[in-house]
Amino acid sequence: MIETSEFADIPTTTLADLLGRDQVMDIGIRPLWGPVPRVAGPAFTVRCPPGDNLMLHAAIHRAPAGSVVVVESGDLDHALAGGNVCAVAQRRGIAGFVADGLIRDLAEVREAGFPVFARGVIPIPGAKKAVAPLGGRVRCAGVLVEAGDVVVADEEGVVAVPVARRSDVLAAARARLAKEAAETLDAWEAAHRARIDEILAEAGFEG
Repeated sequence: MIETSEFADIPTTTLADLLGRDQVMDIGIRPLWGPVPRVAGPAFTVRCPPGDNLMLHAAIHRAPAGSVVVVESGDLDHALAGGNVCAVAQRRGIAGFVADGLIRDLAEVREAGFPVFARGVIPIPGAKKAVAPLGGRVRCAGVLVEAGDVVVADEEGVVAVPVARRSDVLAAARARLAKEAAETLDAWEAAHRARIDEILAEAGFEG
């Protein structure tokens, strides 16, 4: 079995090239402080209805160390978590949060160095009433995520690697990065210009 920690040195740009748009979360999900370290780990999935954060608060006591907590919410009126929730998650070894929603206490989260990728901040918390199963399929920022999918997040964005494809994707990503590392800028420039000029010529461009 491939350890998901092996994805920690794979940029999201490389994964996006391999996986395509469907596995890349929308641009509203951004790191809330920086420079943020790259986060990579198996998804621990959570669903919170708008206005309620109960199941994320439950998840921090249940998600295994090394996991990335991925939250479906879409709520832009209430915070899903605050400083203490993030601090407990960090203390328990959770790698970070990827949340389709908001948090609060950003200064505390930033000072602690806990990675949170979300839509922003708001000072008002949500309620704690809605009970829902943990570990189901969620849709986070337009991407369907299953529990155990490899989530990689960095300053470029967030990508979900389907668990069934992780070995193949990891091998392809490493091969691509090795090829890029061996190529000089001069060689890249020459190949790039030749490819662009060929496309232009085929389209009838003159200039």
